[in-house]
Amino acid sequence: MIEITEQSAMNQSEELEPLVAEIRRRGLRLAIDDFGTGHSSLGRLRQLRPHTLKIDRSFIRDLPHDREAAILVEIMITLAQRLGMQCLAEGIETEAQLKFLVEQGCHLGQGFLYSKPLTVSRFTALITGVEERAA
Repeated sequence: MIEITEQSAMNQSEELEPLVAEIRRRGLRLAIDDFGTGHSSLGRLRQLRPHTLKIDRSFIRDLPHDREAAILVEIMITLAQRLGMQCLAEGIETEAQLKFLVEQGCHLGQGFLYSKPLTVSRFTALITGVEERAA
């Protein structure tokens, strides 16, 4: 999957056309990162047809208690679903945020709730189940 920021997707349309075509030709998927932070054009979103919309962490941070954030996130999830895109929430840090997102239909996420950033050796140990040995 190739990610481009919402700002790039909306502001650099002429330069992106051949790049998006090449991404599709190679069988790669396109994600719009930081969705909701720029000046989105629904027409441009429709034209690009990304596979995934990544909701920016700034909207997730105050969930589920901030009513306005909750409404905006619900709308973004519905928009993605109705346009046939996956929706991924960035910056999930609490079980309450995860529960809210899943209830709204957003089943993909990333954030500290799942893991803090890891070194390569720690990631390898996590994936393989083999702890690293002290030298």
